[in-house]
Amino acid sequence: MQSVAAWLVARPQNAILGLAATLLLPIVQVVSGILMVLLVLHQGVRLALLEGLVAGTILAIVGLAVGAPFTQVVISVLTTWLPAVLFAVALQVTRSLTLTMQLSVIVAVIAVAVFYAVVSDVVAFWQPILTKMVEVSREMGLDQQAELLTAEPGLIAGQMTMLVVFSSWTMYAGSCLLGYAMYRQLPGETGHYGRFRELNLGRVIALIMALTSMLAVASGAVWLQNIAFVLFAIFWVQGLAILHWLHAEGHLPFLIVIATYASLPVLHVFVVITLAVLGYMDAWFDFRRRAAKKR
Repeated sequence: MQSVAAWLVARPQNAILGLAATLLLPIVQVVSGILMVLLVLHQGVRLALLEGLVAGTILAIVGLAVGAPFTQVVISVLTTWLPAVLFAVALQVTRSLTLTMQLSVIVAVIAVAVFYAVVSDVVAFWQPILTKMVEVSREMGLDQQAELLTAEPGLIAGQMTMLVVFSSWTMYAGSCLLGYAMYRQLPGETGHYGRFRELNLGRVIALIMALTSMLAVASGAVWLQNIAFVLFAIFWVQGLAILHWLHAEGHLPFLIVIATYASLPVLHVFVVITLAVLGYMDAWFDFRRRAAKKR
């Protein structure tokens, strides 16, 4: 990781090549966000944006040459690099990884609330997207997944908002965390905004989640249910931080950490919920601080 980070920041052309190459492939598109976070933290916003502009221009020219829609290139650039820049700037301004993550959670909650305030018929909004997902699933031979999407379309459409917001937050927060990790690997860098294994989203967010859950149960409001889910699910990142802390303290083999990451694609829901429960409990009881006091 250190050699890759050093190569990317060695010359502007290296950064431009890295940004353009990773944005071309949808599978590794998230990597492009990681690289943008690294560049902003190391070079500053102005130079990173200039390199992104050049990389985007190159992609647009290539897209026109092969007949790809220009708007698709613009959408990919904005949805991948802009959030990465905002995360990196927030990290530089707050000088705290924890505070940056807390601010991003607030933005995610506001996004859910604004969506429900603007969209009057949520099911009608998501239905065309679900139909497209069913078609893609069947083309890929995933008939079972297609049947699940068509079994309860109204129920699934009602859950789409929280799933999309949570997935987007996870992707962008992950880009920030990994980009920051690469930045810290660079030789001579003195910027230190906290360790990932010390991440704690705090009791305030945990309390808001508890209150929102009770209000959602009492009122039956779908938008409150969506916010409560997002607030709970994001604690999976704190649970993951605890695993890294346990490994750093010598209480957990590194193989368990690797196995957790490896199981995410297969047991995604189970792993996320388990880590979210662990992270949520830690927000209230602060296991790591208690362990430090005992030592």
